[in-house]
Amino acid sequence: MGLLRTTMPPKFQLLALLAFGVAMLFIENQIQRLEESRARLERTIARHEVAEVEQRHRKDAGRELSPPADKDDMVIIYNRVPKTASTSFTNIAYDLCGKNRFHVLHINTTKNNPVMSLQDQVRFVRNVTSWREMKPGFYHGHVAYLDFSKYGAKGKPMYINVVRDPIERLVSYYYFLRFGDDYRPGLRRRKQGDKKTFDECVSSGGSDCAPEKLWLQIPFFCGHHSECWNAGSRWALEQAKYNLVNEYLLVGVTEELEDFIMILEAALPRFFKGATELYKTGKKSHLRKTTEKKPPTKETIAKLQQSDIWKIENEFYEFALEQFQFVRAHAVREKDGELYILAQSFFYEKIYPKVN
Repeated sequence: MGLLRTTMPPKFQLLALLAFGVAMLFIENQIQRLEESRARLERTIARHEVAEVEQRHRKDAGRELSPPADKDDMVIIYNRVPKTASTSFTNIAYDLCGKNRFHVLHINTTKNNPVMSLQDQVRFVRNVTSWREMKPGFYHGHVAYLDFSKYGAKGKPMYINVVRDPIERLVSYYYFLRFGDDYRPGLRRRKQGDKKTFDECVSSGGSDCAPEKLWLQIPFFCGHHSECWNAGSRWALEQAKYNLVNEYLLVGVTEELEDFIMILEAALPRFFKGATELYKTGKKSHLRKTTEKKPPTKETIAKLQQSDIWKIENEFYEFALEQFQFVRAHAVREKDGELYILAQSFFYEKIYPKVN
């Protein structure tokens, strides 16, 4: 622009600026149109895939004279929190679904909004509970918890999830938005080109690293109540704790993902038989790592830990970690540095009336 000032009259400089502004608006409009076209294409492909599955099931319908057995009527919902190793774990389900004969469905929400409209909540509950062609089913997506009993559903799905240290999760998400990961390295990210480190962001009071960005795991477990999304709400914390204990079969932690998978395989072999071996000895195609991630300094961590929001989010994380370690202590034993699932420790006796 310095060259323009010395060689162009002010009137032409203004015209050049206006032309540049119009060009930028045109480019942004074209990008938006491309994104909308891609979204429409993804929806069309998804509908085609669903139609193929339903057609295959209809061909077999004549042989299904009775309702599916309980184990084949099971539905699991993994309302995955971003940057908690959720893609790594979900890809294991994709690797196993053909062999273990269950369906995997991604819940793709507009702009990754975790809060559904009321009408979409009703539609989703109806789909999950009545869509026989997709049972047994494993649903996964970045959506907040939904209480199925609230909508009059006869059956409730099993919820599972994974949580992560709040600051580590935010750091990972910060760099993911800028540099992506090794899963889809060529995909352009929303903040691509921003070279500012997480430490520099916190030091300058940037919005992408503000304490409010820590507020995510609690609302994902709390659900679709308005108070759940009020950053720092202790009511939301207590509701999230209640749901974790009462509505989730198992909640693991990113730092101990292998143990989480091992316990799931023992509890739900219908879905996860072979998951532990796949995780330990597979080609690691399911693993995903954020690129260019730099650990924050002690000063940065200390500054974030002064926030009340961090204190509440961390309290929830510690609560989830304690609960997972309690479950693990009663499910596995360690021998020679390896974990082993405990055998069944109960049996039935004194069964009456006696059969002659």
